[in-house]
Amino acid sequence: MIILAKSKTLCARSAAALVIQRVTQGQSLNTAFVDISKRLDESQRSLFQQLSYGVVRWYPTLEFIGKQLLSKPLKTKDGDVFALLLMGIYQLRSLRIPDHAALSETVNASKLLNKQWASGLINACLRNYQRQQDVLEKSVKQQLVSNFAHPAWLIEKYQSDWPDHWQQILEANNQQPPMMLRVNRREYSQTEYLELLAAANIAASAIENCAQGILLEQACDVFSLPGFVDGAVSVQDGAAQQVVDLLDLQQGLRILDACAAPGGKTCHILERFPTNHVTALDISDERLKQVDENLSRLHLSATCLAADASDTQNWWNGEQFDRILIDAPCSGSGVIRRHPDIKLLRKHEDIQQLARQQQDLLDKLWPLLKPDGLLVYTTCSAFKQENELQIEAFLLRQPDAMEHIPAMAPARRAGFGYQLLPGDNDLDGFYYACLRHR
Repeated sequence: MIILAKSKTLCARSAAALVIQRVTQGQSLNTAFVDISKRLDESQRSLFQQLSYGVVRWYPTLEFIGKQLLSKPLKTKDGDVFALLLMGIYQLRSLRIPDHAALSETVNASKLLNKQWASGLINACLRNYQRQQDVLEKSVKQQLVSNFAHPAWLIEKYQSDWPDHWQQILEANNQQPPMMLRVNRREYSQTEYLELLAAANIAASAIENCAQGILLEQACDVFSLPGFVDGAVSVQDGAAQQVVDLLDLQQGLRILDACAAPGGKTCHILERFPTNHVTALDISDERLKQVDENLSRLHLSATCLAADASDTQNWWNGEQFDRILIDAPCSGSGVIRRHPDIKLLRKHEDIQQLARQQQDLLDKLWPLLKPDGLLVYTTCSAFKQENELQIEAFLLRQPDAMEHIPAMAPARRAGFGYQLLPGDNDLDGFYYACLRHR
C-alpha cells in the first residue's frame, strides 16, 4: 500500500506513477485513472492522462530500457519508483517537453510519493539514458517485444492468425485512437451535425459506410460537443456502429442485447426504432448503471436486467426474441489502441476461458431466438479462436443454424463471418457473424 504525506498533493507525474503501478499490479487502467484523478488538480489532468496512457501503451519497450539502466531490480514495493523511471524515459523519447523539465520534474515527483531516496537514482538513470540513447534504442529494435511494445504471446498469436498482417496490427495497436461519434438520427442527420460541429470550430468528417458516424480531427471534451447533454450525439467507434445495421431492424421487434454495458449498441438500436422492446442484459450490476445513464441522456427506454445471460432460467420469461445481439466477452485484441492495459493484464491462458464463455452464450441463447429470427454475434477481438472458429464450431453443433449473409459486408470476409483488423479504415478491430434458423 502507498501512503502519501498528508501535507503533499499529487502532481501529474506522481499521480501517473501510481496509476502505472496499479496497472502492473492487475488493476484496469480506467479504474486506476478515475480513482487517482480525484486527487489531482484539474489543470494537471491533460498531462496526467498523456503520461498514464502513454507509459502503459509503450510499457514493454520502456521496461526493456529501464531494466538496462538499473544496476539491480527495484523491490516490488517500489513499483511507483520504477513507474517514474519509465515515465522519464517516455518523456525523453516521445514527448515535446524540454529534456531538462522532463528530468527535473520527474525527479521531484518522487518526493511527493515519499520516495526522496529515489530522486538521485532516477536522476542518474535518466541522465544515463540521455548519454546512451542511440545504443539503447538500437537494442530496442533487436527484440520483437521491445520493438513492437507487445508481450511475446500476443505477438505470436497475431503472427499465427494473420501472417500477412501482424506487423500492421501491432503498429495500429500502438497508435492513439481517434475519437468517433454516433449522431442520434432522431435529432440530426450526419450532415446536419457536421454543420453544427463546423459552427463550433470542431473539425470533423463523415465515416465512410457509417450512416451516423463522424470522425473528429482531434479528441475533445464530450461536453463541448453541440447537444451532447441533450442526447444529440454519443461517443462510439465506427466499427461498433456497424453492428446495428446487421440486425435488420424494423418496428415491433423483441430484441435482446445480451452483454449490453455500457449501452452503446442498446441505445443505437432504440435510436433507430424507439418503440421496439429491448431487454438490456449485463452480468455486472455496476456496469448496468452506465446503460441506464446513457438511456436517460438519450431519452430512451429499455428493460435493464443484471444477470448472467447464459443462466437463462434466472431471467428469461419464456418469450422468444426476434433479434439477439451477443457482444461477447473477449480478449479485446482488436481494441488495444483504446485499452493499452490489455497488453499487461491479459494472459495467453485467458483466451481459452473466454472461448468457453462465448460458446456457452451461443448455445444457451440460441433457443431463445424465434424460428424466423436473427442472431448477431460480435467481438472486439482479432483472434480466430474467438471469432470465425467459434462460429464454425457452433454451426457444427447446431444443425438448425445457418450463416446469414447481410446485404452489405461490414468488413473483410472471414472463413465464417466478417473481420475488421485493428486500423482497417482507421476503425477498431471487430468481428461480426449473422445467424438464422435453417
